[in-house]
This record gives sequence, C-alpha cells and structure tokens, in this order.
Amino acid sequence: MLTKSITKSLFTVLAIILLFPSCSGDDSTTEPPDSQGEIEQPGNPDENGDDSEDGNGPEISEGDTGTVNIIDSEQISDSYVLVNDLSAPAVYLMDKSANIVYEWDLGEKAIGNDAVLQDDGTLLAMFRYDGSTDILFGGYGGQIQILDKEGTALWDFVYATSEHRMHHDIERMPNGNILAIAWERIPQETATENGSTHNMDLYLESVIEIDPTTDEIVWEWHSIDHIIQDVDDTKSNFGSVSDNPQLIDINFNSNDTGNLMHINGIDYDPDNNLIYLSVNFYSEVWVIDHSATTAIAASHSGGNYGRGGDLVYRFGNPSTYGDLDSERLFRNNHHPNLFESGKFMIFSNGGELGQSTVYEMKLPEALYQQSIPKNIAPQVTWSFSNPELFADRVSGAVRLPNGNTMITEGDYGIWEVTMDGEVVWKFSGQGFFWRSYHYAKDDPGVLELGL
Repeated sequence: MLTKSITKSLFTVLAIILLFPSCSGDDSTTEPPDSQGEIEQPGNPDENGDDSEDGNGPEISEGDTGTVNIIDSEQISDSYVLVNDLSAPAVYLMDKSANIVYEWDLGEKAIGNDAVLQDDGTLLAMFRYDGSTDILFGGYGGQIQILDKEGTALWDFVYATSEHRMHHDIERMPNGNILAIAWERIPQETATENGSTHNMDLYLESVIEIDPTTDEIVWEWHSIDHIIQDVDDTKSNFGSVSDNPQLIDINFNSNDTGNLMHINGIDYDPDNNLIYLSVNFYSEVWVIDHSATTAIAASHSGGNYGRGGDLVYRFGNPSTYGDLDSERLFRNNHHPNLFESGKFMIFSNGGELGQSTVYEMKLPEALYQQSIPKNIAPQVTWSFSNPELFADRVSGAVRLPNGNTMITEGDYGIWEVTMDGEVVWKFSGQGFFWRSYHYAKDDPGVLELGL
C-alpha cells in the first residue's frame, strides 16, 4: 500500500522539487512555471468551518492518503476516486474516506501525468521516459504503458527523441486507438522562415493517434502547418491575425525555451469527430477536425468543416487572434472534458488573478452543424470559484453522476461541490495532484479489480 512507501514517496517529492519547474502560465514574456513543480504543503482552510465549538463543523478524519472533511454526508457521491499524484510511487484508487482500495505500484517508473482505469481493469498511463534527455519541459512523458492489475506492462510505446516527445495527456478512442500530445522541434531556420521572431529552435505542438495493436501512428496533426504571422511580409504565413482566427499566431507568446504553446490536455468527441486541446500558454481551447486524413490535416481545406487541419473553433482568450474587445475567460487552463451533449468543463487556473474557477459551458450549436461559429463564445451555464480555491498549476474538474462537481486543486487536494456551489466534501494530502477521476463502485473497471 502507499502508506508503506512513504520513504520512497519523499524521495520522489524531493526529485520533483529539484528537477522540474511548475506548470502554470501567464501573459508575461517569460515562460510560465511548468507542471512538475515544487510541492506546497496543504494549508487550505475550509470556509464552511472546521472544529467549531458548536459542533456543527465538518466531520474530519484521517485516511491512508490524507485528511477528509465531510461537510454534508447526504450530498456526497458514494464512489471511488482515481488519484494521479505526481509525487507518489503509485497510482491509487481511494474511497471518500481517503483509504486506498486498490493501487498500482509503479516501482522505479515516474508518472508522466495522466493515468486512467479502463473497463477491463487495466491502467492506461503516461510515464516519464528517461532514455532520452531531450525536450524535458515540465509535464513531459514520452512513454505510454498499459498495466495489468499486478502492474505488469501489457503494452509499451515510446515516442521520445531529440525531435519529438509525448507529454501531459492521453485519450483512448472508441476504436481502441490512443490520442497523445507531442512536442516537436522546429529548427530555428525553419521557424524563422515560417515567420517566427524568436531566433531559436521552437518546440511546437502536434497530436498523434497510435494503434496499440500495431504500434503505428495512424494519424497526425501539426500546429506548424497552421501558422500565421503579421510581422514580416517576406516570410511565409504573412497575413492578418485578426482576419484569420482559424490560424495560430506564432508570435503571440515569447520565452527563452521555445515552448510557446504548451498544450496540457486533450479530449475527443466521437459523435462529431472533433479533438479539444487545452492550450495553457494561449489560455484557450483549440478544436480541430479529426475527420481529415493526415494529408488533409496538413492543409487548409477538406474534412467535415472544409478547413483541413486549421482550427474549426477556439475559445477562452480572444486576444490570441487580436480581439481585444470580447471577454476573456481563461487565464491558463487544464483538463478540457466533454460531458452530456454539447456540455464542456474546464479548470481555469487563474494565473495573475490568484483565483481559480471551474467553468461549465454550452458549446455553440453551429459547431455541431459543421458550420464555423465565428466570434461566438460558449455560453457559461455554471461556474464555481471560492476564495480558497487557487492552483496555478495542473488541476481539473469533472461532473459526477449525482450532479456534483469533483475539483482537483493541484497542490492541495480534491473538492466536491453541488450545483448550488455548496462544498460537501474535501480531501487534502501532501501530494501534487495532476487530476482525479470518478469511478462508480459498479464501474466495469472497478468490478474487474474484484473490489
């Protein structure tokens, strides 16, 4: 159990503190801190009360992995939580008392952020691959494995060289293939020809689709194919940024690493064949058309939307395409996820605001009618913030079947809140929490574990 591995966990924590910056982001000209960062001790008070003298405060208890505050037991989702703790030597499934009901001992492997329980009881996870020392920005992975119930690798895929590296997040598709985010190195000469003013190698984003039965990359999208710039008419991609929101301004950000975009989350909509990307350093979400073939995805036409691999929609920060009048919602963001029909949830870290917010949004109907929703922002249908909710790195939120929302606050723990904004449960631990996922006690994957 994790509680028997405390010494190893402390060494992991120290390694993260010493080796990796944090994963947030802001609007400054220097690169924001990144996702493998210093672990802060939990010190987040509960504004709903603690050990109150009148006895009406929350019920506080200690579990295997941390402290639980039960504020309203009748409104808590009775379910399990899969915790992705970047400081732990294991991925674990815990109950609402913070007691471990199952764990995968990672041995010497270090989690590369995302891990999910699959219906057959296996764990699909990204790991930090140390066989290559190139492209080591915070949140790096490079290796995907599927682990059986005993932690043995059933499948192993590495995509980490001096030219590219998978990172942060993965998504299993209904056909069994896996979508992954990957940085790719763009040599300075190529970057400059494409209109970059950064005078260095760039590490821009790509998306790959992997067939785990063959280890083949069967589909690709590359952001370098969808660039615009308005600074040098002698270079490629010159044009009006504001007139072309379907393209990405290569000079929107600058920093001293060349990691300009920093996608940190991916989700797939199988009903509409769309991919959603959380772009931390642009503080927005990009939507691309997966119906286009790899060849068409490198172009500006074709596919269901007629745009090839250009963005079919983007939202969260209109200033990225020169719109300074429309409202900006996101200041760095993590964990884009779809639920129900046309509903979308995301965690906005808050950056310089010092305040995080969870947004539920209704996406424009035009998007699902395969017409381009120009300058139409999603409708915010619900949001949650709290003076005590702030994580400038990692984090996320998911909607639970009972209507509550489970929020992961990266350097604190996990909240459960109702649609009325009432905090009903909180967990705090000494970890660094990438995300948490809900699993019902009768979930197929849980049943396969024999719990």
